[in-house]
Amino acid sequence: MRVIKDFQAAQLINDGWTIVPGGFGSCGHPESLTKALEDRFKSEGKPRNLKLLFASASGDRNGSGVDRLAHPGLISSAIGGFWGLTPKLGRMAMQGVIEGHNWPQGIVSQLYRAIAAGKPGVWSSIGLETFFDPDVEGACIKNGANKTMIKKSEEGGNPILFYPSVQVNCALLRGTSSDPEGNISMNKEVSYSDALAQAMAARNCGGIVIVQVEKLVDKHSISPQDVRIPGILVDYVVVANHGEHDQTYGAPYDSAYLSAGYGIPPAVSMSYAEQIITRRALQEIDSLNARIISLGIGIPALIAQAARSSSCHQSLTFTVESGQIGGCPAPGLSFGASYHPAALIEQSALFDFYEGGGLDLSCLGFAEVDGLGNVNVSRFNDQLYGAGGFINISQSTDTLLFCGTFTASGLEVGQKGAGICIKKEGEIRKFVQKVSQITFSAKNAKRKGQVVKFITERAVLSLKDGVIYLEEIAPEITLERDIIPNIEGNFAISADCKYMDEALFVHNTIYT
Repeated sequence: MRVIKDFQAAQLINDGWTIVPGGFGSCGHPESLTKALEDRFKSEGKPRNLKLLFASASGDRNGSGVDRLAHPGLISSAIGGFWGLTPKLGRMAMQGVIEGHNWPQGIVSQLYRAIAAGKPGVWSSIGLETFFDPDVEGACIKNGANKTMIKKSEEGGNPILFYPSVQVNCALLRGTSSDPEGNISMNKEVSYSDALAQAMAARNCGGIVIVQVEKLVDKHSISPQDVRIPGILVDYVVVANHGEHDQTYGAPYDSAYLSAGYGIPPAVSMSYAEQIITRRALQEIDSLNARIISLGIGIPALIAQAARSSSCHQSLTFTVESGQIGGCPAPGLSFGASYHPAALIEQSALFDFYEGGGLDLSCLGFAEVDGLGNVNVSRFNDQLYGAGGFINISQSTDTLLFCGTFTASGLEVGQKGAGICIKKEGEIRKFVQKVSQITFSAKNAKRKGQVVKFITERAVLSLKDGVIYLEEIAPEITLERDIIPNIEGNFAISADCKYMDEALFVHNTIYT
């Protein structure tokens, strides 16, 4: 192992290499390394035609993280799970400037291990009957611009998808500290993400591993139990520049992300609509006696914040796909971290647990829902978000709560009597005739017998046998004024339709 400067690390990367960037979404990105690589390209025009392989591309939606590499000529292609925090890279893929493939985040996470083990790829049912399926779109971001890499066949009479391994030339990773032998600790990192598997994949492909750390420490300063990337895998170490090693893009450092115990996380701003949705989701969780729960990005992540105000929810274990088990998941640009987690494990290991049926219930967001019950979260209009871990989770959980506002962009909700009123309707309808992309397949859900509900601030709907049913409506909300004009797709009114619990609409100022 050699200790080098960030600009020296950038000089090591050659044209055409496949790079695996470290980090998870808002967390744990080696900012000094990608910044140095961007600086080299701007000054020299090199390296060129790099390929990216990422599970969840790190960024802040404002040019940091993996988006630093979003320059024509620097990147030629990318395979990735979640693209939502790297809008420049997403636009390049949408416009066909680069070849882009959107694979399930959990599949990419597991693919690192497959590459490390010299396996041809990952066989999985994850993605069937969604846009990943070659019979639908084949996960190509710009249709017609390139061919799908995913193969479909049968195993034991059942359809299955094959996601192929690729050659990895370089892993750009990060840890907290390095000893003289290159052993890397991650004791101040909020997530282990896929760092170990990424390092092994690069090493066993004959590539190089470069790790950004906060500091160098003496020999034997890191106990064997605390080594997350062994020195035998590490070729180069770079000490991060000041301000380029924050825990998340939302917080430079917060010890509560890492400490054990049940201290109180800081209050989070929550709109009135979000308060209603999260409370209703908790009612559903309680009614089903669910205990092990996955929370997705956005409003679902706020459910843990609502739960902490009630002693009756202390037995719930919330998980986040980055590898967080327990505690209170952080929202916004710190999503992927948790306050006072009980445990941190590898991202791929948590996806193994999810896909094996370990979850009691999952709470996920939604951008579009059609009259058949298909859900889109991955792309709409000119924006690419990518499916992220949504597809792994939604196809592996028996009970799904899709949580979000009824309309989007500008919605304003107020309290009225025992219920609510819509002060201003959102400009974007989320219940549509046809989703822009099938990220969740209603047909697949029916075959699996999944329980599916849509929880909003004004109504609760359910998916049964390919039909959307209105199950509950908020007091003071009317079908004619507030529901029907904002549903383009077909729906039916349940024979047991009732009013939502009035307790949901008490305006709580604690989170506002």
